[in-house]
Amino acid sequence: MLDAPVAGLWRCWTEPELLKQWFCPKPWYVSEARMDLRPGGEFFSVMNGPEGERFENIGVFLEIEPQRRLVSTDAFRPGWVPTERAFMVSHVEFEPQGERTRYLARAMHWNEETLKQHEQMGFHDGWNMAADQLETLAKSL
Repeated sequence: MLDAPVAGLWRCWTEPELLKQWFCPKPWYVSEARMDLRPGGEFFSVMNGPEGERFENIGVFLEIEPQRRLVSTDAFRPGWVPTERAFMVSHVEFEPQGERTRYLARAMHWNEETLKQHEQMGFHDGWNMAADQLETLAKSL
């Protein structure tokens, strides 16, 4: 449960300038974000680390249900061009509960190898930190 309304959370997920403010656990940050909110539309971000790390993520949206669900994957690039190595499908749901929101974010990996790789990257702690940042930003809108 996040202490923020769906409308604010949706904006944070779908407006590039807002996404850049919360999407990575600090001290990491997003320097670039682009999104074309339609099935097959681009979802692109560049994550930067405190030691100069740079991680580009490009994919497409598979499903968009406004203020309810976002599904994306890195298995394809825009134009439905397959990528060399699919990592995961992201599935995010929002369910209003008054001024609060039941927020469910799932990362579904292609295989055990990519799951373990994501866990070693600190996915669980990092994603929880990012969710806290998301909640704070969405409440302020």
